[in-house]
Amino acid sequence: MAKGKNQNREVVDDVENALTRTEQYIEENQKSLMIIVAAIIVIVGGYLGYQRFLVAPQEKEASAQMFMAERYFEQDSFRLALNGDGMNYGFLDIIDEYSITKSANLASYYAGISFLNLGEYKDAIDYLKDFDSTDEMVGPVSIGAMGDAHAELGEYDKALSMYKKAASKASNEFLSPIYLMKAGILYEQNGEYDKALEVYQEIEKEYKESREGRQIEKYIARVKQMS
Repeated sequence: MAKGKNQNREVVDDVENALTRTEQYIEENQKSLMIIVAAIIVIVGGYLGYQRFLVAPQEKEASAQMFMAERYFEQDSFRLALNGDGMNYGFLDIIDEYSITKSANLASYYAGISFLNLGEYKDAIDYLKDFDSTDEMVGPVSIGAMGDAHAELGEYDKALSMYKKAASKASNEFLSPIYLMKAGILYEQNGEYDKALEVYQEIEKEYKESREGRQIEKYIARVKQMS
């Protein structure tokens, strides 16, 4: 029993000693700790103020300014969508004027797709690289579009990399087989029939009910004859 009491006493002593050391540390470093706390408050307050008084108003303005550019994009008027019409901003203006906003990020996507449609493939890649999205549809489409641009430039290894990345990121019945099919066709064009077969068989196994899956048997038969 005495042993148990001694152990309890030792625990209490240890706790008291720890508390004492903590109090001493705080007293000795009170000024430094106050500076650290104040710095944290300033940083957090600055960030919240930045978001509220700078980013939020710019976001609202950028979204309104981009309306006409989006309309031109929907009408396939890609030059006007990019550069504006003299009265309304184009996507390139939005990117320059409102770079800190989500609208500018989205404008990079629109700009990349516009350049792709205009046959200006290097510019398309540059702007699509700047676009960042976790959306399960738009994100993979932007990557696949870079694949299209690289393919048009004859950069087939990069194109294949982008197609496979887009298919993997999408991981759905609609987009994934589209980009796998593009990769397979490109492998065929390069004479890499074994790799084309692997891709086509993946479509057959994973996405048989997709539009690509329903016609994949003829592609498989073709590359088997070639390999």
